[in-house]
Amino acid sequence: MNAEILCIGTELLLGNVVNTNATYLSQQLARLGISVYHHSVVGDNAQRLEDALRIAFQRADLVITTGGLGPTYDDLSKETIANYFHRPLVLHQPSLDNLHAFYASRARKITPNNEKQAYQPEGAIVFTNHSGTAPGAAIEDNGKVAIMLPGPPREVKLMFEREVLPYLQKFSNHIIVSRDLQLFGIGESQVETLLKELMMQSTNPTLAPYAKEGEVNLRITASAASAEEGYAMMEPLMEPINQVVGKYIYGIDVPDLQTALVTYLLEHHITVSAAESCTGGLVSKSITDIAGCSDIYPGGVCSYSNEMKMKWLNVQTSTLETHGAVSEETALEMAQGIRFATGSDLAVSTTGIAGPGGGSAEKPVGLVYVAVVGENYQHVEKLNISYGEQTTRAMIRQRAAKNALYQLLQAAKVISQTD
Repeated sequence: MNAEILCIGTELLLGNVVNTNATYLSQQLARLGISVYHHSVVGDNAQRLEDALRIAFQRADLVITTGGLGPTYDDLSKETIANYFHRPLVLHQPSLDNLHAFYASRARKITPNNEKQAYQPEGAIVFTNHSGTAPGAAIEDNGKVAIMLPGPPREVKLMFEREVLPYLQKFSNHIIVSRDLQLFGIGESQVETLLKELMMQSTNPTLAPYAKEGEVNLRITASAASAEEGYAMMEPLMEPINQVVGKYIYGIDVPDLQTALVTYLLEHHITVSAAESCTGGLVSKSITDIAGCSDIYPGGVCSYSNEMKMKWLNVQTSTLETHGAVSEETALEMAQGIRFATGSDLAVSTTGIAGPGGGSAEKPVGLVYVAVVGENYQHVEKLNISYGEQTTRAMIRQRAAKNALYQLLQAAKVISQTD
């Protein structure tokens, strides 16, 4: 079975609302082994919706719509889809009962236009809305299936997981599972070059790199009769991948770098602190975004001026006069200063030129030093961050902050293995 996702709503076309439903539904259908070949968006117009439906069913067996099931006059999805299948709308009493219960629980009186949500295409399979008022529905006709879902993402997710997923199981005799290997310090093109032969040899499971912001996501995807079988099929690929790019892999199936870092620190009871100049608190924010960080992060300092570097971090005047604020020597003293002040096991510092001004031939915009120190550990990374003419201050700061997180993770692994 192949599918098309058709999202309905003028607000999507105007850009007032980000279409997260299409992303979510594509991910869920992929896990069922249902291929999605097209995404479409159409406004709240009955004729254009009917045209979009006709086109979608010419190229797909399953069309899933979102939006347009509400009580207002411009909520036309159900009526248009019912008309497309030549089905009259009939009262679905359980939906009406749920509507009355919904409003009664909130001490509100139901209005006549809300009751229209209880009318469904004749013969449709009705899906309960567990967090809203508009039920969903499915119509099967001559090998074609239409599934109507509400618009709000929370309602879509709950309805899909509780109602639609079990319904769709009958259309799938296999599932697709994936594992994501997160890499840092290497580009997408380089990953592809190093793994090209392995990628070309791998048909099931497949292997493909995807660029992220300053990272690469290497995805292994298998099609199998069960999740267990699919994951087992992936195992033979892990060793050759590790042999080639293992040193760049910071996590498997983790959402981001800061989660991988904080998780590792918590598991090994390693505390860290940060002294930031050019990143302006981004490193501290990334760490403290993760629950449980208070157990491993006593604090940090954002020190932009030389005076604050000397006062709060004990950076020596001679260091600043001889080497400048943006230097390996200053970065080291910043990290040592915050580690002494907080008593942390590891400390990281960032100092650099984020631009757009302030650079020179000797120290251009994008030059950043990241230092990590511990009791028996010291490392400084020199970065020259540039994306050509498109380089922005935000890009430099974000890339520097990510590098700081990565260097902390590498340092944590070293000291945990030597303890």
